[in-house]
Amino acid sequence: MTVDQLDVRLVALLEEEPRIGVLECSRRLNVARGTVQARLDRLAARGVITGYGPQIDPAALGFDVTAFVTLQIRQVSGHDPVADRLALIPEVLEVHTITGGHDMLCRVVARSNADLQRVIDQIVDVHGVVRTESVIALDTPVPYRTLPLVKAAQR
Repeated sequence: MTVDQLDVRLVALLEEEPRIGVLECSRRLNVARGTVQARLDRLAARGVITGYGPQIDPAALGFDVTAFVTLQIRQVSGHDPVADRLALIPEVLEVHTITGGHDMLCRVVARSNADLQRVIDQIVDVHGVVRTESVIALDTPVPYRTLPLVKAAQR
C-alpha cells in the first residue's frame, strides 16, 4: 500500500500524541474530521495501523533485563506448536521464525540475570526446543520505530 503526505502527517501526529482524538487531529492537520476518520479506517483496514493500545515499558514493571534467545527446534511438527507453547510464557514478548543456523528468535524480559535463567529454563522445557543461545541487551540506542518506514513509503 502506498501512503501520501497526509497519511504520513497523520501517523506522525498519532505517534507523537497517541491519545489525541480524531477531531483534534483534523484541527491540527487542517482537514475535515471525516477525512481523518476515513484515512484511519483505510490505514487500519489495509493493516498499516495495527493497534491503538498503550506501549508498555517492561522496565517500568520491574523487568530490567532484555535478552534475545535463539532456538533450535525439532522440525518434526513445525514451528507453530513451539510458538504456541512459548506464547504461554509471559516474559516471551516476541517470537520470530528465522533463517540461518537457528530456527526461532525470541525477545524476552526478566527481572534480573538470575531471573533470566528461570525464563530460559522455561523455554528449554518447551517440547520441541533442542537448544538455545542468548544474548543480553545492554542498551537500546534505536528503539522500535516505524515512522521512518511510513515516510519512506510515501509516494
